[in-house]
Amino acid sequence: MKFEIVLLVLAGLFFAGPLRADLPGAIAKVKPSVLLVGLYKSTNSPRFTLRGTGFVVADGNPGGSNLLITNAHVLPQPAQDDTESALVVQLQVGENGWQMRPAAVLEVDKLHDLALLRFEGPVAPALRLGDSGAVREGQAIAFMGFPIGGALGFSPVTHRGMVSSIAAAALPTATAQRLNEQTIRSLRGGNSFDIFQLDGTAYPGNSGGPLFDPDTGDVLGVVNMVFIKGTRESALTHPSGISYAIPSGFILQLLQRRQNN
Repeated sequence: MKFEIVLLVLAGLFFAGPLRADLPGAIAKVKPSVLLVGLYKSTNSPRFTLRGTGFVVADGNPGGSNLLITNAHVLPQPAQDDTESALVVQLQVGENGWQMRPAAVLEVDKLHDLALLRFEGPVAPALRLGDSGAVREGQAIAFMGFPIGGALGFSPVTHRGMVSSIAAAALPTATAQRLNEQTIRSLRGGNSFDIFQLDGTAYPGNSGGPLFDPDTGDVLGVVNMVFIKGTRESALTHPSGISYAIPSGFILQLLQRRQNN
């Protein structure tokens, strides 16, 4: 009987071992590179308006160049254009401090809802991009961002889950909440691409944040869309919805196009 118990314990350790990701270590690696993205206007109250999340990536320059990836829909839309508001990012300094830096849009990939920004100031640590082509359904993931537009405070929040599905999709417009006629036409027109569906619940404000490997911290995608049932406010008390992420391979393509131009 004792021998059988020992075998069961050893078997449990054997099978449980690979599943225990070093998530605390990955969070510590990712956190310094995750930034607030928003607008600053001195006459507003509050002066800073959060638009979403972004994270620092490298372009191969040994000196670094403060490049940031976020969603294209995080950027102000033409109808929302305000010449008195400045696009900025904020980096965490210490435990509770934030440092604001001016930012500029370098390139936008509307098809994959990605945007590449450059921000000013000392070089910030960049995240390493993983191979999204090797991601499998059922794979454990984590993602980080600023959920509910800062309602929980401007502190990076981490959620974990798994990739529940990898399927062809075409992104709707920034304001769309369901499959619409334009999206159906895009699917039929061959503009679809693989997207990750997640079983973890992201929230508005997480858009543009990194989806990463909970073992290594390598970026596997960009949190993109959150379909929420009910009101924005009820998402806090009754979280429900489906979250999606854009594979990191499209970030690599964006960076390569930038280098070639």
